[in-house]
Amino acid sequence: MAQGPSNVDWQTSLTQIHQRAGHVLQSGQWSDCTFIVGNENNQKQTLRGHRLILAMSSPVFEAMFYGGMAEKEDKPVEILDVQPEAFKALLQYIYSDEINLQSFDQVCEICYAAKKYMIPALVEQCTKFIWSDLHPGNMCRAYEFARLFEEPSLMDKCLQILHSKTELVIKDASFEDIEATTLRTILQQENLAVSEAMLWDASVRWAKQECGRQSLEATPLNQRKVLGENLGLIRFLTFSPTEFANGPAMSEILTKEESFTLLMNISSPGVTPLPKPFCPSLKRRQKEPSPPPPTPPDPRNIGNLRDEVQLRCTCAGDITTILINDQLVDFSLSFSVDSSICIYGVEMPTQMVPQTLEQQPNGQPVPQSYSELIYAFLQDSDGCRLTYTHFTARVPWNSTMEVMFNRPVYITPNRTYKIGVVMNKVGRYPLYVTNHFVSVEYVTFTFGQDRSRDGLIKALIFGCMPPRIPSSPSPFWPY
Repeated sequence: MAQGPSNVDWQTSLTQIHQRAGHVLQSGQWSDCTFIVGNENNQKQTLRGHRLILAMSSPVFEAMFYGGMAEKEDKPVEILDVQPEAFKALLQYIYSDEINLQSFDQVCEICYAAKKYMIPALVEQCTKFIWSDLHPGNMCRAYEFARLFEEPSLMDKCLQILHSKTELVIKDASFEDIEATTLRTILQQENLAVSEAMLWDASVRWAKQECGRQSLEATPLNQRKVLGENLGLIRFLTFSPTEFANGPAMSEILTKEESFTLLMNISSPGVTPLPKPFCPSLKRRQKEPSPPPPTPPDPRNIGNLRDEVQLRCTCAGDITTILINDQLVDFSLSFSVDSSICIYGVEMPTQMVPQTLEQQPNGQPVPQSYSELIYAFLQDSDGCRLTYTHFTARVPWNSTMEVMFNRPVYITPNRTYKIGVVMNKVGRYPLYVTNHFVSVEYVTFTFGQDRSRDGLIKALIFGCMPPRIPSSPSPFWPY
């Protein structure tokens, strides 16, 4: 960024329009509008801008400065519902097309401002950031963000995490800060991976915090008051008599008469009518536990098994490139799944043809393929190696290759595994940005967040046995 306006002929040293626009924003040169941003006196900041540049980027600013209701006098514009740092980031994006997204809270503030001033490209960038950083710890806040800004795809993804990682969601400290409508959404779900007793405990924790937010003493009566209709969504009839007696019945949130009636119906359903607002459902939300994984197949039959089931989980997103200069460079990718599967190997990119090798020194064209040498392995969360392979083959340039392990390995749901790859060739490869969640047919993959060097793995090759999958090809191929 150029220095202040004292820099003579600064225009000649800034070669791009976004540099020049950034200079006038930072220096305030030629500014013709003023914003007072923030909702508290000790946080308010005065920011300067340029009407023409703002109106070029936002129809809201256009109407504000050039519309029929535009102020004729140069009065400061007060903005009470946007934080100063978020508004600064908005201005930076308008003037330079650049944005530095760093945290969930910051992105929510910026997205609110982008929605308010109708800058959809910035809204999209904010949504992508939240999508890429989605995990059980921020699922509830991300769901509220998606509901507020009408992002149905993000809402669906949040609910997928809720269904498969319910315990992690409700045990996270952020759960206690959710809105009452979000708690209602959670309690309305049919399939959750926790017991009803855990849902009850989480709801009571939330109610105690909500009492504080409403300046109420956290008495049982006030806890019931803030729970409101959500109390009627707890499926008390799915508790065991012991769970109910030691939990809800002791909480004093329920009256003694209600506790007695509920306990009678737990012991003998339908023996007496349930009072309002209690839920009459006897259906448990928790899924039946998955059967233990079958005995691994005989390695001598691996070939037939691979012919029978081969699906791909494409974990790669956007593409950049990386130049490998060292003889040995290692990459790794951690993952977990929500269903039992069998991992066979990985799909990786081959090298891109070096521009310096369009012809060989003798004038002959470069061969259509080259020799690749890769060592790959799969290990569990304790670092124990489960399988490996030494891959050597001639492969085509600018293509992909299947690196298959020496034997398939069964993967247990909800445990973390890591695939490591050691590259032995110097060259230029496509580098992928790994997605966080990928669903393929019957299984959802969760890829680790510490993914600084995972970009040379394009897809995981996997299958499910038994049950036996028909030999006809699957109608769904995710690549």
